[in-house]
Amino acid sequence: MMSKNTNDKSFKRPAKKDQEFEQRVIEIARVTRVMAGGKRMRFRACVVIGDMKGRVGFGIAKGADVTIAINKAVDRAKKTMVRVNMVNGTIPHEVRLRHKAVNVLLKPAPQGTGVVAGGPTRAVVELAGYKNVVIKMIGSRSKINNVQTTFKALQSLKQPKGK
Repeated sequence: MMSKNTNDKSFKRPAKKDQEFEQRVIEIARVTRVMAGGKRMRFRACVVIGDMKGRVGFGIAKGADVTIAINKAVDRAKKTMVRVNMVNGTIPHEVRLRHKAVNVLLKPAPQGTGVVAGGPTRAVVELAGYKNVVIKMIGSRSKINNVQTTFKALQSLKQPKGK
């Protein structure tokens, strides 16, 4: 009777399957830093990732190249992943939140309404997995501030009673 020896070089562990997240690039900006010798150009990327099942994260990073900035932002987004509460494809209750210069209002919506939201906030709630929600942003037009505020509002959702 032969037994598997774990010290044998031919023994391989089953590969751990990396969880794949859907990602959306919210904004790419060319930023400059003025130095003694002239201007140094870099790229800033804001990326939102999610698994469409209640987990979402966002990251902002800079890099010498667009792809480097996006990859760094995705890595940071994976570190900021949070689980959000969901009830029948919508949020459990209404939320009003102010962060920086942005006011946000998230309202649960009945089945079939869909996601009624602007660009950056739509990406956050869709990647979180919400199917029916209404969002109104008031104040800043900054995409990064809107993403941060929506993210904080989703984190502030409470679990409904009885669950």
